[in-house]
Amino acid sequence: MILIIDDDNIVRSSLLFMLKRAGYEAKAVTGPREAMDVVRVEAPELILMDMNFSLSTSGEEGLTLLKQVKLFRPDVPVILMTAWGSIQLAVQGMRAGAFDFITKPWNNAALLQRIETALQLSPPSAGTPAGPALKLDRGHIVGSSKGLTAVLDTVARIAPTNASVLVTGESGTGKELIAEAIHRNSRRASQPFVKVNLGGISQSLFESEMFGHKKGAFTDAVADRTGRFELADQGTIFLDEIGDLDLSCQVKLLRVLQDQTFEVLGDSRPRKVNVRVVSATNADLRRMVGEHTFREDLFYRINLITIHLPALRERREDIPLLARHFADRQAEANGLRRTDFSADALQFLSALPYPGNIRELKNLVERTILVSNKPVLDAADFEAQYQPREAGGSPEKTGAFAGMTLNEIERQTILQTLDSYKGNLTQVAAALGISRAALYRRLEKYGISVND
Repeated sequence: MILIIDDDNIVRSSLLFMLKRAGYEAKAVTGPREAMDVVRVEAPELILMDMNFSLSTSGEEGLTLLKQVKLFRPDVPVILMTAWGSIQLAVQGMRAGAFDFITKPWNNAALLQRIETALQLSPPSAGTPAGPALKLDRGHIVGSSKGLTAVLDTVARIAPTNASVLVTGESGTGKELIAEAIHRNSRRASQPFVKVNLGGISQSLFESEMFGHKKGAFTDAVADRTGRFELADQGTIFLDEIGDLDLSCQVKLLRVLQDQTFEVLGDSRPRKVNVRVVSATNADLRRMVGEHTFREDLFYRINLITIHLPALRERREDIPLLARHFADRQAEANGLRRTDFSADALQFLSALPYPGNIRELKNLVERTILVSNKPVLDAADFEAQYQPREAGGSPEKTGAFAGMTLNEIERQTILQTLDSYKGNLTQVAAALGISRAALYRRLEKYGISVND
């Protein structure tokens, strides 16, 4: 049974009609006292509750009720309803344990989708037998370590739902592969999977890239352009490097994630889409929320489920499997013979620190195969191609910077790193500990051309 708590008679009637037509059993009450009577006695499966009641416009009564509900029924998912202007109330509710929030006026399809997701993800009732082990199409995900297995178990459980997912982890840990696996194992698998690198989109082009534009909407709009959200309709949109998005763009993104409605630049007609959102970042978004560089309401909207990927140094038992996988793919892609590894080669690879994670291992294996051109590689072959990242400057290098300004030191460091990684910007950004977007800004600042 779904419990509706709202003091507006029209809202209660609308929700009851919608839920019963969708096949749910539902009950509606007007306020906190009646709600707690139902919660204590009938144990609803899900609760839809307003945050503002007639006796209180501050939301305190709604927050108090939420805390009481979670005290009596901690496992029951609660979806909050609030006006857009009171969205901060919903954020406070999420902190207090709410499952999700939706703004009024709501979209019926979006609300039903969130209800379905909440029921799918809520823990089974006591005594309910566990279902069979979930199957998962891994794609190119390789490994059998405990950390990776736990991640894949979560992917298998949440992929069939419509839950928004935030994938976190260091650069090079395979966040995009996890996003692809979520889509491939979802009910949207036959629909588009649209990747967006938010770190590579400037603030001025954000709306055009994400929502599209009509011809003539601005000076350079010489033709109509379909935005990424419209391209992802009925499928999944993957928002990579979401931590690099500036605050003004975060507001625009939150709007479309809230009700899946947007306006194309140059066209005032609102357009609706049905997309699942998977985001990824190597940034600490919780810290950014505390520093007011990432919106808290957007943070709660994108991470209904969080999946954290372990660094490669935390799953070393997977390194031989990954090395074999990359070698086989290299041979297939370039028409090469199969390359084998000696025992000391695998031991050498398994002991490296890998600040660049799986991406660093992949590049090392592929580079060594191409340069060595041997049927069996040993430790010496890999050692010759290994390019360790300096944890800190040596005394000699530090001395070379004497008398230079901070900007000159930064420019020289970028040039040296570009040289070390042969202009591979992904590796350069990882080596410098910054995002690709931040690297682009510095290249522009210092007038550095990668081709040079």
